[in-house]
Amino acid sequence: MAIKINSKIIDYEVAKAQVEGAQADAPVAAVDSNIEHMHEELQRPDRLEGQSYKIKTPLSEHALYVTVNDVILNEGTEHEVRRPFEVFINSKNMDHFQWIVALTRIVSAVFRKGGDCTFLVEELRSVFDPRGGYFKKGGRFMPSLVAEIGDVLEQHLRSIGMMADMPLDEHQQRFLDQKRAEAEGRAAQEPVEADCDDSTADYPPGAELCGKCHTKAMIIMDGCLTCLNCGESKCG
Repeated sequence: MAIKINSKIIDYEVAKAQVEGAQADAPVAAVDSNIEHMHEELQRPDRLEGQSYKIKTPLSEHALYVTVNDVILNEGTEHEVRRPFEVFINSKNMDHFQWIVALTRIVSAVFRKGGDCTFLVEELRSVFDPRGGYFKKGGRFMPSLVAEIGDVLEQHLRSIGMMADMPLDEHQQRFLDQKRAEAEGRAAQEPVEADCDDSTADYPPGAELCGKCHTKAMIIMDGCLTCLNCGESKCG
């Protein structure tokens, strides 16, 4: 609301309450300015802590080793956090050398940029190999080698607290356990041929591939395809 002043201003004073409020906010601002955040000009320490992950696919006789190194910010304070700083991928197989070097440099640059880097997980996991993907141990489908690198990155970000686990709630888990037991009971009564691949042994024989979690765990329950691993249902 605007107030029109018709008389000449000859004096003014600052309200005491406003001054006290400004002084109260000053220490908070000073504390925030001392908190170190991830940014491009952050110098690499001489020593970084990290973790290495092994990727063994049926596409190559040699495994890939993904190493993610982290930097610890505000060490020893209540604001201490661990953030990814760089990534390296090594293998005896030199077929993918060029794109692996490019990928590690780009991902490392995104890490050092600061901010939320969790979007990299979905970007990498959405890459599909035109020659087809493969099943890893446990029956989970990987659409490409790049997608499995994204899966490894997700594991690491969860381990350092940048991504939170989204488990099923108690009722969903109980329902899935019940339906899984029923399906296994029916499967035990039906003779099936032995399967040399035990990657899907945790789920009933004949389970279909889930499009959400890429696991062969979808079975028909109550007339609807439902995943025993993540709870995805075709009926909504």
